[in-house]
Amino acid sequence: MNEKKNATANEPLIHLSKRESISIVKSWLIRLAAIVLGLVVCGLVAYILSDKLRSGKKTIFDFYHSFLVKGSFSTSRKMWKFFKNMAVLQCISLAVTPAFRMQFWNTGAEGQTLMGVWGAIAVAFYLGGKVPAALLLVLMLAAALLCGALWALLPAIFKAKWNTNETLFTLMMNYVAANVVSYFLVVWVPSGSSSLGKLPFGRLPSVVHDYFLIIVVAFVLTIATFVYLNYSKHGYEISVVGTSVRTAQYSGMNVKKIIIRTMIVSGLLCGLTGYLIAAGLDQSITTESVGGQGFTAIMVSWLAHFNPLSMLLTSGLITLLNQGAAQISQDFNVSGAFPDVIVGIILFFIIGSEFFINYKVKLRRRARAVRKEDIK
Repeated sequence: MNEKKNATANEPLIHLSKRESISIVKSWLIRLAAIVLGLVVCGLVAYILSDKLRSGKKTIFDFYHSFLVKGSFSTSRKMWKFFKNMAVLQCISLAVTPAFRMQFWNTGAEGQTLMGVWGAIAVAFYLGGKVPAALLLVLMLAAALLCGALWALLPAIFKAKWNTNETLFTLMMNYVAANVVSYFLVVWVPSGSSSLGKLPFGRLPSVVHDYFLIIVVAFVLTIATFVYLNYSKHGYEISVVGTSVRTAQYSGMNVKKIIIRTMIVSGLLCGLTGYLIAAGLDQSITTESVGGQGFTAIMVSWLAHFNPLSMLLTSGLITLLNQGAAQISQDFNVSGAFPDVIVGIILFFIIGSEFFINYKVKLRRRARAVRKEDIK
């Protein structure tokens, strides 16, 4: 009995064990609880930092209304903007997902998408007004796809041939892409302003709404990517390579070919997104045309466990947080960094919830409980 007491006393206070499996419902309930807890903490931080909340000019309910409703759904314009931003983020998230499933950590979606924008704008700049409008849009699409694929192909070749670190390689390609755009802005705008302005050519037609076509394309790509990854031979090969390269090689798969092919697919999707930004939204280009969404897409894909359908929820959530944070900066007397703090708190809790989804946490049994068991 004393030995059991000592064993119990020497046990760690907290036991962690890997979950073998967890139901989808339970995992999403854990995520939902994390979001609710994060919102509570955000409310407390907002009350401490906002003069309007402390003075009573605004209530905590006004804060949550601005954050969760007013920023994204209070007007039709904001709703269209919400679905547009979500669609662009979803497209980039879909682009990185095939590579991530293969355990190829593509951190270069920002640069690949930016090069897609550059390819489309370059065609519009040099050929706008010289060829029919329909042909111009087709050429812009071809250029965007080619540039996006090329920017993804380079690190894929180096990885396949010489096993270079794909994370650093793709990350550095983002900066190269930004410098390429900066150079051509100097060439295209000799005045030195480096601001191209909105081109009068190369605009996608408006169907129902200016953003409707982009939203439809994102939805179709989501279904197509889901089918590709789960019900095609290529998708199966991607999964096998991601699970074990040795298993893939033993099965007779050409791993180098799969790496290159998969990254080309990712680059094509990034290029298509760049085309949507160029021809469907901006009709111009800056080094910030993608707006950091290439990096945000990594989190969207990871939180969805690389499931294209689940990404609709995660991309929607991230977009909701970003637009809500922007609305807070308008409605409350807070510093410019406060909206980013709010988004960071929510994301911290969401990411933290993944730990409890993957691991069980057990506390040490009390010595009294052990003694009762010994008596029995």
